[in-house]
Amino acid sequence: MQSIEENKQEFLQIYSTIKREGADKLLEYITNSTDFFTAPASGRRHSAFEGGLCFHALNVYKRLKQNIISEYGQDYSSKISDESIAIIGLLHDICKVNTYTKDLRNKKENGQWIQVPYFAYNNPLPYGHGEKSVYVVSAYMRLTREEAMAINWHMGPYDPRAQYSSDLDDAFQKFPIAVLTFVSDLEASFLDEPREEN
Repeated sequence: MQSIEENKQEFLQIYSTIKREGADKLLEYITNSTDFFTAPASGRRHSAFEGGLCFHALNVYKRLKQNIISEYGQDYSSKISDESIAIIGLLHDICKVNTYTKDLRNKKENGQWIQVPYFAYNNPLPYGHGEKSVYVVSAYMRLTREEAMAINWHMGPYDPRAQYSSDLDDAFQKFPIAVLTFVSDLEASFLDEPREEN
């Protein structure tokens, strides 16, 4: 596994392919006002370690590109641009910045309760998950409808909103990249990343 700094440099290299108006301001926000490069991707699940969020973003980006090539072939650019792949993959979980803090919890080991470190979740902007990422990115840079749908619905059926309406099915039918983004996020989370044993 790469170091935090190596992941950051890889992220910045891929991000540099995003030439859209506002991308520079968004990167300035990410770099100077958030913990994106040091934050975990989760509190107790996949990549629950310092730097896990950036690590996860890179994994989703790579899985998404692989899945797009698998689905559309090497000439995928007629379906989606490399810029869009970078935007979706790298920024789908921007909603998680500045939400985790280090804390202690009780855990039973060998019949004894001990305190172990973990990342507590404290969301200063409770705007949802995928929709919060769309909201944050859109404050700096305009998303295409396809990008917004892919980011918004990247949790697929794990998104609580999917239980109460047919919006997820409609989005997946109309925007195939949203399906591939969900699959890529799932693969990255369960196949590519360490998970804490409870």
